[in-house]
Amino acid sequence: MTDIAILGAGSWGTALAVHLARIGHQVRLWSIEPDVVEAVRERRSNAVYLPDVALPPGIDATLSLAEAVGGAGLVVAAVPSHALRAVLADAKGLLQPGAVLVSVVKGLETGTLLRMSQVVEQELPTGHPVVVLSGPSFAIEVARELPTAVSVASGDMQAAERVQEEFRGKFFRIYTTLDVPGVEIGGALKNVIAIAAGVVEGLGLGHNANAALITRGLVEISRLAIAEGGRRETLAGLSGLGDLVLTCTGSYSRNRHVGIELAKGRGLAEILAGMKMVAEGVKTTEAGLALGARRQVELPITAQMAELLAGRTTPARAVAGLMLRPQRIEVETG
Repeated sequence: MTDIAILGAGSWGTALAVHLARIGHQVRLWSIEPDVVEAVRERRSNAVYLPDVALPPGIDATLSLAEAVGGAGLVVAAVPSHALRAVLADAKGLLQPGAVLVSVVKGLETGTLLRMSQVVEQELPTGHPVVVLSGPSFAIEVARELPTAVSVASGDMQAAERVQEEFRGKFFRIYTTLDVPGVEIGGALKNVIAIAAGVVEGLGLGHNANAALITRGLVEISRLAIAEGGRRETLAGLSGLGDLVLTCTGSYSRNRHVGIELAKGRGLAEILAGMKMVAEGVKTTEAGLALGARRQVELPITAQMAELLAGRTTPARAVAGLMLRPQRIEVETG
């Protein structure tokens, strides 16, 4: 079995470590938090990010990036999107030749508006294939061995198939695709739509409104994905519709939680201060809107969420702004 490094010991990084160790891999879990490393080593738990899950043998935790990635054939990036570039800059001279970088980060880089695989390709030297793993997958359910299916995307199908084989498990099914832009835009923008879904729920607007929001949200995501070079059919799959439905309706969704709390009248700073884990949709909203402007793609839900998150509108006015837009044909052609 392959030695695997996981950079980032948040909920998703830890859940993947649990899964990979259970199927026989030796996993080195890197964190910048000494308390987390100590808890993993001494108490075999990560109560801060993945409570009530006992960590199996085969997982070691470290504060040393060199110790984590040294000799690892697969390196999983599971840090927040805003930290990815800096972590890769520190890691690139330490990687084993030919090591595959697996990005499980869902977001866009603020400023550059780059997708996460593009950040990886800028920071790492050639010779390190990049694979993106994304799909409907709450960390706690993966850690509890509940059935999960995800996609892996790469321009290097051999690398994608290697990740598919190394990560597969009895409760973890993986599909491959070459459509990196489609998978990444689906994974990033669904978090923005999930904030809006939380607003709809928090305002008590009903199931009809939530279904409409998810459906039109998928249209919005698809427009941007296609403009980035993705394929429409990818957005009907696990990393598009699947992840969108999960994040907009699931009780574990951090982005949905942000929307619910905004609808209650709480301020964004207060909401985020009470969250240990990152709600990627908050940063992705402005970046997604800017990318839409660059690609000349209309993103009405994202635009209203940007106004709401910036405090320039209220939840009720944001919903009204969407409902009162000019009506149009549903299925776009061309």
